[in-house]
Amino acid sequence: MDANQALDELLAERLKPGVYQWRTPATPGAVGDEGWTERAEQAGWRGFHLDGRRARDKGSFLRLCAEVFDFPDWFGGNWDALQDCLGDLSWATAPNGYMVLYESWADLAEADQRSFRTALDVFAGAVEAWRDTPTPMTVLLSSVGVEAAGVPRLA
Repeated sequence: MDANQALDELLAERLKPGVYQWRTPATPGAVGDEGWTERAEQAGWRGFHLDGRRARDKGSFLRLCAEVFDFPDWFGGNWDALQDCLGDLSWATAPNGYMVLYESWADLAEADQRSFRTALDVFAGAVEAWRDTPTPMTVLLSSVGVEAAGVPRLA
């Protein structure tokens, strides 16, 4: 299955929500390509794009999440607060689900392995919290030739 088919299967809810590596084709300018967002929105999913080039440590990752997910003022800027906010999202309604695309995640993984692993754990917890609801969550780690150990490949 190629990357586009995999996205279609997720949006149609024929694949189990989860945290996946999503092997996208290596194309010039691919980072930041928002075409997937339109596809998600057409299927009733709310898309969130994390540009990992802006996050090389815990603090910058948490700030990026606060901005992208438009967290409320009560967001505490720590891992527990991130878990709480991702498990709530009442301010970011979605008819059919939440799709998070985390691009350039290797920047955090290389600079701060511990924070990267904690971020993956938080994402996995959020996916689990949303799994049996009408609005599941899936997190895609966009990858081109780089692998995150322990994270299953979607395509």
